Amino acid sequence: MSESTAVTAAMVVIGDEVLSGRTADVNINAVATACSEHGISLVEARVVADDIDAIVGAINSLRAQVDYVFTSGGIGPTHDDITADSVAKAFGVALLEHPTAMQLLLDHYSDPAELTPARRRMARVPEGGELIYNAVTKAPGFRVENVYVMAGVPAIMRSMLKAIFPTLRGGDVLQSVTVRVERGESSVADALTAIQARFPDVAIGSYPFTEGGRYGTNLVARSADLTRLGAVQAALQQLADDT
Repeated sequence: MSESTAVTAAMVVIGDEVLSGRTADVNINAVATACSEHGISLVEARVVADDIDAIVGAINSLRAQVDYVFTSGGIGPTHDDITADSVAKAFGVALLEHPTAMQLLLDHYSDPAELTPARRRMARVPEGGELIYNAVTKAPGFRVENVYVMAGVPAIMRSMLKAIFPTLRGGDVLQSVTVRVERGESSVADALTAIQARFPDVAIGSYPFTEGGRYGTNLVARSADLTRLGAVQAALQQLADDT
């Protein structure tokens, strides 16, 4: 767990379909946005294959470094949905059929016969895990310590994020300002480096663009300290005015 006052998080995206290019991941953006709004710094995101050792390695590495680990993918009904198995192995606990999860599935399917062995897989939770509510299909995600395991389907993932984020400890929310400079990035690099040296506690980035055949740069500063952010904005605006 992080010992700093900042609240940190990491994400593990699980699935061969993402690595093969068959599925475009949008869940990292959803988690990053939710974290930013809650004052949590998303410091790393990894994409790993449907491989138990790879998943275990990523989870065990990250959960020791950050306050929260979020995973997406691999908790469905098919044979290659192995995230629950992997999380249980990472924590060294048994993988059990959770009675509340089973009841949620029974309530969802009108005929108990529809709850096939494949669908029952979605009720498996590592021993000691707590359920994450799923407003879309009812098949829950789960949490074990600081690891939050969620679905890969974007709509379901977003519903689970809504369920868990009110329960998380947040930090100071970063604010941002943008100053547009009508010059290419390389021509403001030295001046921008000097401004960053004056304000090492404020994150400053440059983002080049082209418009109508002309080069320009958006200078973006981020900080939770509005006084410092205002000072940086003034310096960036002076840089823009001097161009």
